[in-house]
Amino acid sequence: MNRETVFEQLTGEIFDAFVIGGGIVGAGVARDAAMRGLRVALVDRHDFAFGTSSRSSRLLHGGLRYLEQGRVRLVREASVEKMRLHKLAPHLAQPLGFVFPAYRGEGRPLWQLGIGVKLYDLLCGGRNLKPSRRLDVAAVQGLAPQLKIDRLAGAVLYYDGLTNDARLVVDTLRSAAQHGAVVANYTRLVDASRRGEVWHCEVRDELTGRTATVRARAIVNATGPWAEGVPHSAVKLRLSKGIHIVVDRARLATREAVVITEGKRLLFVLPWGERTIVGTTDTDYEGAPEAVRVQPEDVRYVLDTVARFFPRVDLQPQDVISSWAGLRPLVANPDGTPSDVSREHQILSPEPGWWDITGGKLTTYRLMAEQAGDRLARFLGKGEAHSRTADEPLLASGPEAAFSSIVPGACTRAAVEHYVRHEWARHLDDVLVRRSSWHYYHTDTEAQARRVAGWMAELLNWSPAMVEHQLERYHSLVDQAAATAGTAPRSSAPAASAAGR
Repeated sequence: MNRETVFEQLTGEIFDAFVIGGGIVGAGVARDAAMRGLRVALVDRHDFAFGTSSRSSRLLHGGLRYLEQGRVRLVREASVEKMRLHKLAPHLAQPLGFVFPAYRGEGRPLWQLGIGVKLYDLLCGGRNLKPSRRLDVAAVQGLAPQLKIDRLAGAVLYYDGLTNDARLVVDTLRSAAQHGAVVANYTRLVDASRRGEVWHCEVRDELTGRTATVRARAIVNATGPWAEGVPHSAVKLRLSKGIHIVVDRARLATREAVVITEGKRLLFVLPWGERTIVGTTDTDYEGAPEAVRVQPEDVRYVLDTVARFFPRVDLQPQDVISSWAGLRPLVANPDGTPSDVSREHQILSPEPGWWDITGGKLTTYRLMAEQAGDRLARFLGKGEAHSRTADEPLLASGPEAAFSSIVPGACTRAAVEHYVRHEWARHLDDVLVRRSSWHYYHTDTEAQARRVAGWMAELLNWSPAMVEHQLERYHSLVDQAAATAGTAPRSSAPAASAAGR
C-alpha cells in the first residue's frame, strides 16, 4: 500500500480505463473491468467511501415503496441484485426482517401490504431471503413491544438485507486490486484532455501536494454527488439529503426492523447490535457535497416520526449517540418531491472514451458496474465481453473476515493494523468512521481516538505533532457534527456497556 509505489504505477503506463471516484459505483466498475482483463486505475479526492457510500441506510433492498409508484422493473433489478450479493458476499448481506404495521383508518391497509410483500417476494426471482407473512397483533408485539397498538390491525413481515456500506466499498476495492487494479485515495483529478486516442489526466496527491499525469484510453466519472463538477462531465443531478440517527437499544429496541411512515416516506428503525439506527429523510440539497450536515430540524423530524409510532419511548436530541448525513445523486428531474424522483441509473458518453455513470442505489452497484464494463470492453475492443462479477465471490474467506462484520467489533490494534496495511487508511477518521464504524457505535470517542492514533503513529511513522493534528481533525468532525445536529456532545454521552466494546 506504499503511495510512492502506487504513484509510480499510475504514471508508468497507459491504462485501458481510469475510474474517477472511489465510492461503491467506482469500486464496482474498477473490479468489473479488472476482472475482464483490462488495465485499470482508480482515484478519489477524499478517502474511499467518503461520500454517499458510507452514509446510507446500510440496506440491500429492492425498494418496496417503488411498487406503489409502478416502477416494477427497478424493484426487480434491485431485488435480483440483493439476492446475488447475499450469495457473493454473505459476510455483508445479513437477512433482516421488516415489520410493516397497518393501522385502521390511516396509511396503507393490511390487505394491500399483504399483496405488496408477496409480489416483492416474486420479484426476487421467486424466492426472497425468507418468505413474507402476515402478523397478528400479538405477533407484532412480540417483535416490537414498544410499538403503539392503538388501532393496530396487524402487520406484514418481509425480508431485505442489512450491510455495512463502507465495508462493501473497501472489500470491492480489495477485490479489484487483487485482479490488478491500481487504486489511490486522497488523489484528486485536476484536469483532463484527450490527445489522439489517449486521455491525459492531471492528478494531485492531496497528502503531499505532488502532481502527476495519468494516461488512459477511457475515463469513467463515478464521483456521485460531485459528478457535475468534474471536467468534461455531462451529468445533471438533483441532490437529495438523507440523515440517520443512532440511539442506544436500551431506549428503542426491536427484534426485527420496523417500517414507520410519514406521508409518502418510509422510515426504518433498524436493530444494530447494542444500537438502533433510525432514518432516513429525503429533502432537496443545494450546497457543496462535502458540506452536507445533519441539522436540528432533521433530527426533530425523525424523532417526531418515531414518537408517533413509539409514544412511550420519548426520545430526545440528547439520546442521539451519533448521526450522519448523505446525498443521493439522483438523475435530475425538477418535478415532484425528492421521494418521487426515480432511483434509476444513467450511463452517458458525451465524448469518445468518456463515460458518466450516476443515479442508482447501493444495491444495484454491481449491475451498474457490469453495464459500464460492457461499454468499456466494446469501446476498447479488448477484455472479456461478459462480466464475471455475478458469479465470482467478492472475497475469498479468510482471517480478514474478523474485520468485516456488519456490527462493529472491538477497537483493537490488530484491526487498526489491518486497516492501515491492507485497506489504504491514512487518516484517523479513515479508521474510526469508515473502516470500522467505531465512531458511530461506541461512545468513549475521546479515549478510543487517542488509542487508535497511537497505534497509527507507530504504523505510519507519525510525529507527536502529526498525532495531535490527526486528533484535531477528528475532533473537528465530531464536534461539528454534534453542533450542527443540535445533539449532545459525544464527550457527554453515556458510556457504552462492556458488551459493546
